[in-house]
Amino acid sequence: MRETGTDMLAREESAVPMRALLAGARRKEAAIVERTRRLVAAESPSDDKAAVDACAALAAAECKALGGRVKLHRQRAFGDVAEVRFGPKPKTGAGASVLLLGHLDTVWPLGTLKTMPFRVRDGRLWGPGTLDMKAGVAMALTAVEMLTEAGMLEREVVLLLNSEEELGSPVSRPITEKLAQECAAVYVLEPAQGLAYKTARKGTGNWRIEIKGVGAHAGVDFEKGASAVRELARAVETVSGWTDLKRGLTVSVGVVGGGTKSNVIPAEAWAEVDVRIARKGDGARMERRFAGLKAQDRRCSLAVTGGINRPPMERTRGTVKLFERARALAADLGFALEQTATGGASDGNFTSALGVPTLDGMGAVGEGAHASHEHVVVEHLATRTALLAGMLAG
Repeated sequence: MRETGTDMLAREESAVPMRALLAGARRKEAAIVERTRRLVAAESPSDDKAAVDACAALAAAECKALGGRVKLHRQRAFGDVAEVRFGPKPKTGAGASVLLLGHLDTVWPLGTLKTMPFRVRDGRLWGPGTLDMKAGVAMALTAVEMLTEAGMLEREVVLLLNSEEELGSPVSRPITEKLAQECAAVYVLEPAQGLAYKTARKGTGNWRIEIKGVGAHAGVDFEKGASAVRELARAVETVSGWTDLKRGLTVSVGVVGGGTKSNVIPAEAWAEVDVRIARKGDGARMERRFAGLKAQDRRCSLAVTGGINRPPMERTRGTVKLFERARALAADLGFALEQTATGGASDGNFTSALGVPTLDGMGAVGEGAHASHEHVVVEHLATRTALLAGMLAG
């Protein structure tokens, strides 16, 4: 890829010794793997507070060993949220720090390690939570360690490890937003998209449609019944028709249920709906549409609950500026960094919506997040860690 004027300017402005950072990261590759192993061994399903707390305690101990100032935001129903500050305390007020944003919870239940053990094989780290996103946390700790040892950590780095990101971040969101507003930039430790950083993400919404009809014998009293399943089918067709691919808006009915027996007119039915939006304005638009959904059969009643959970992470000037800097530093490391957009959401959606420049996908490279073949590609760990360290040092 031909170097642009922006690349050259960013390179001139940066005095970060990227080759030295890369050499340091390569020396610490085994340590990154071992940190990842310890975090993966501490299984941490989102819905198990004790397990997530144990993983947070492990991470907090690692952070303290690196000189981090740890604060635990205690929670009742979910795991505790860990906030750690490294480096000098800011002297110039808001905007002097940078936020490293991650999470420790996974989608995997306790006991998954028995069937998906952590292992290093064929140049990959395998196991539950390796890619999403415990390797990213290990990379962040190693990047901070490298900068501290080299005397290059000249500004405060705030590491936030949330406990229920996979559930929509119901308790950590206000903590994330508060810290982000105190920082100049947010770096999200979610997995890379291929080899690229993410500069845009879709927002997400979830709705549940519940229908109540009139039950009756399907043979004796057919005409006295009002099928909730049939009414649900109408609703499914209606909301599915709201998909607009040109706008990046999708409506997917993912789970449905209803009825009791084949010879009974169903009195109840329900559906769960996933919505993805690329534009912030479409969130309010979809909420109005769902609120206006009505049953066509007057004998049936229809109720809707839910809403937009995460606003979209739109590609802003501030985020693009962060990416251009990252691309220039990557060029120093000898590779071309690309940017991409994705339909998935993260906690970075919250920070970007506040207007804080947010760069996502800065964690590990691999495949199979939330799948049985989840893994991290080892050969990219050192390079990605060096790049993350370079961004923190800038």
